[in-house]
Amino acid sequence: MGRLAVYLDSIRARDPAPHSRLEILTYPGVWALGWHRLAHRLYRARLFFLARAVNHLSRFLTAIDIHPGAKIGRNFFIDHGFVVIGETAEIGDDVTIYQCVTLGGTSPDNGIAGKRHPTISDGAIIGSGAQVLGPITVGRRARVGANAVVTRDVPEGAVMVGIPARPTVVEGGQAPERKFMAYGTPCSEMFDPATQKVEILRCELEAMKKRLDALVDEQGEGRERNRA
Repeated sequence: MGRLAVYLDSIRARDPAPHSRLEILTYPGVWALGWHRLAHRLYRARLFFLARAVNHLSRFLTAIDIHPGAKIGRNFFIDHGFVVIGETAEIGDDVTIYQCVTLGGTSPDNGIAGKRHPTISDGAIIGSGAQVLGPITVGRRARVGANAVVTRDVPEGAVMVGIPARPTVVEGGQAPERKFMAYGTPCSEMFDPATQKVEILRCELEAMKKRLDALVDEQGEGRERNRA
């Protein structure tokens, strides 16, 4: 009961909507994780058919598909649903994933299964609609913005946006803060998922403006040197 209370409190720290622990127990992400714990035990015992049966029941009830082989750490939170997590995915502690995220795999050319899905490190946030594909690693406390497509390793603490995903400039030119960021998307403190494309464009515009200002300054300094 103590571990369950800690888990529910960790969700409440990331989601202000619930008014009690009991309310959090109605979340499909909580149920999906509970079913997965059972399916994963069956999978490790090589009871693959039973593991798959539990997986299918969970998917039917929660609209979240977690392969029984996926390895998941503590305090994992799926906010809403429609998430797909592949067989060789590995998820660390205190990871948050929003709706419509895929931790997908690549098809090996040599026909050998092996590691095909991502590794999500501790404290990472994957925004709604993001696709993280292949045997890549998302670093600790990294943030993947809404609808981003990630196909390469993400450094620790990075903020990734776009298709394909790339690091973005955080407002004020400062390093990413370690506080929790809803949807993993920077720039706006009052972020609305419905306007995420505008937010991403604004980030890119700010980065281009800073680069343009730097180029103008360099040209101005060059002209002054030539006059001298």
